[in-house]
Amino acid sequence: MPQLPDLLIVDDDALIVETLSALLESDFHILAAPTRRQAIDLVRALPVPPPLALVDLGLPPVPHRADEGFALIGDLLAHAPQMQIIVLSGQSDDGNARHARTLGALEFVAKPADPAYLRKILHDALEAGGAPGARTTDEGLIGYSPAMHTVLDRIQQFADAPFPILIEGESGAGKERVAKQLHAASARRDKPFLTLNCAAIAPTLIEAALFGHARGAFTGAAGQRAGYFEEAGDGCLLLDEIGELPLELQPKLLRVLENGEFQRVGETQPRFSRARVLAATNRDLRAEVHAGRFRADLYHRLSVFTLRVPPLRDLGRDRLLLLDHFRARFAAQTRQPAFTLNEAARALWLDYAFPGNVRELKNIVIRLQTKHPGTSISPAQLADELDQSGHDTAPSAAPLPSDFDAIVSDAMRQLENQAEFSLDEALREQERAYVEAALRMADGNVSKAARLLGINRTTLYNRMDSLGLPRPQGTVVQ
Repeated sequence: MPQLPDLLIVDDDALIVETLSALLESDFHILAAPTRRQAIDLVRALPVPPPLALVDLGLPPVPHRADEGFALIGDLLAHAPQMQIIVLSGQSDDGNARHARTLGALEFVAKPADPAYLRKILHDALEAGGAPGARTTDEGLIGYSPAMHTVLDRIQQFADAPFPILIEGESGAGKERVAKQLHAASARRDKPFLTLNCAAIAPTLIEAALFGHARGAFTGAAGQRAGYFEEAGDGCLLLDEIGELPLELQPKLLRVLENGEFQRVGETQPRFSRARVLAATNRDLRAEVHAGRFRADLYHRLSVFTLRVPPLRDLGRDRLLLLDHFRARFAAQTRQPAFTLNEAARALWLDYAFPGNVRELKNIVIRLQTKHPGTSISPAQLADELDQSGHDTAPSAAPLPSDFDAIVSDAMRQLENQAEFSLDEALREQERAYVEAALRMADGNVSKAARLLGINRTTLYNRMDSLGLPRPQGTVVQ
């Protein structure tokens, strides 16, 4: 009997989880978690992440808001980029649905859901993602824009360089695809290409995953095992989400990069790696160094060469090439005639910023092909799939060093020139400025202003009162 595919259900309502499990257990092997933290721990503990997840937006500790659910989507995709995420939530207004899709969710289903429809959505998602364990073909990078030409030129320049390469870019921009292209363009192309996602493994297990372990090195180590550095041999090892590497393990990685030497966990015998190392991150590692979360010497060693993967919004008409590519793939996969975009919809497509980058574009194509096969898509139909609400989907990041230095210099001038400086008052002025800015941008709509600030409406009212700001008259409450 074939093994059922895993389905992760994240919902804090035990009755809903029990009902969904009874409904879907004939089609899927059910895994469940009630919170974001427990869901991530569960995924990290599995040898292979689930291909599917069914996620509620309203999770503890703030189940009346969608923040935890939004954060979980990003976390799951950081741990398992190929996971297909379906949101099943009672917080089903259009803004939440579109924002969830922007972050990488394939589809949004409102509670209560029709069982037959939910089962179909899950099976369609599984098919769109490929069978569990299946390898996707590497068609290479697609695009003719100046930004893409720059990437391709860098790949040719760096392909056979003997030094590490740091690949930077936003979530969903295609960093792993660039890494594979670097390997394919190198003299090592016939050697192994391995990827270790540093976010997908529990911090206590990353060392053994990288370097291997001896028998009895820790509980559960029934035998000796080689790590990724050994298994890569003369090939290439991509360390994805390198910013998640625990600080205490970073000196050991630095040692491998400097002289190739490492030890299996539980051994004293030195071993040597000949693998070429690539690293990828959507974080600003310079800011992480400033914050003390990443070693400066490791950063400088990893970034001998840096390759920046441009966001999709910078690729111009390449967005149409990607549309053609994914549309042809999924039309063939579903055995349905491909949809088309009419002229107005094509203009909207080119005007959209795609904050979720290639991952978002791919999911939009999947949804359009599933819902409208053989149809000429109108702007209204396309707009239903786009997030144009102004949500900021980029991960919060510290200022770049140049920006940070400017901020520090300004602070130094203030401290020098003010005899009786008050940090509390300075922070209060900053807070007042942000609240006032949000209210002006929202035209006095307190709900919209609260969303811009990332707080709830009640908290914003309290902040306005404490700052002495008048409440707008005739505020629209949503």
